[in-house]
Amino acid sequence: MKRKFFLGIDGGGTKCKARLESFDGELLGEGLSGPCNPAQSADTALSSIIDVTNQALTSANLPLPTISELDVCLGLAGVNIPVYRNLVENWPLPFLSTHITTDLHIACMGAHAGKEGAIIISGTGSSALANVNGELSSIGGHGFPLGDKAGGAWLGWRALSYTLEALDALQPKTPLVDLVCEALNTNSAQEIVGQALHYTSNEYGKLAPIVVQLAKEKEPAAVSIVEEGKHYLMSVISRLDTLGAKRISMIGGLASHWCEWFPEATLQRLSPVMCSPEYGAVAVVKQIMKDL
Repeated sequence: MKRKFFLGIDGGGTKCKARLESFDGELLGEGLSGPCNPAQSADTALSSIIDVTNQALTSANLPLPTISELDVCLGLAGVNIPVYRNLVENWPLPFLSTHITTDLHIACMGAHAGKEGAIIISGTGSSALANVNGELSSIGGHGFPLGDKAGGAWLGWRALSYTLEALDALQPKTPLVDLVCEALNTNSAQEIVGQALHYTSNEYGKLAPIVVQLAKEKEPAAVSIVEEGKHYLMSVISRLDTLGAKRISMIGGLASHWCEWFPEATLQRLSPVMCSPEYGAVAVVKQIMKDL
């Protein structure tokens, strides 16, 4: 049976995007829908997948029943955790075939236009993946607070930690402390702890811009935090080199910030992103079907 259509879906915590291609690689349609992380809400993720698929079919002027003719790659946040991968594998999806992988994998494939390479993501969290000789090797991605070093949540957490130490007179009281206290509308350590006790990673991440801006202004506490994150990311790049990655790209909301702090030799090691994660998802499913 000749395959007609390939659909790639990039599903994350806030939105999911779809790319529909013909067998010959022509872009037929695209879609954009809501949250798609099964670890956050399985029902919402499943609904978003169907919705974004129907959008892609509609934009391609194809009838909705064509959904049963699609070979699909789902690149989803959360499926690196076995229990959620098993959940997705048991969904009653209407596709001709479904292939499940992580959002990190498809981002890596997209960054290198369907070829091998490595990727570092620094947004609210952080993680890295190398795709070398057909093998995937991950670094980080352990989630906040156990991991996600050099991500936005980590920057905010470090700023808050420094602020509490400064309020205890264990660190110098710098402008970072003043701005964190201003953001939280208090200069009481007890009140800060009360506010932050149940902070999510996104809430910690809201403090990250304070660190980023003050580091640009050479504020010593912010610079110290950023230097720690920079050295972590440089060690990640070294590890990706050791794994044999020929091409390394960096993406995420904080990527440009970190690049301002890397030495020239590190910047020379990084390559620009070539294509989108949903393009990468299509590349994954095409490769799978080719190998069958």
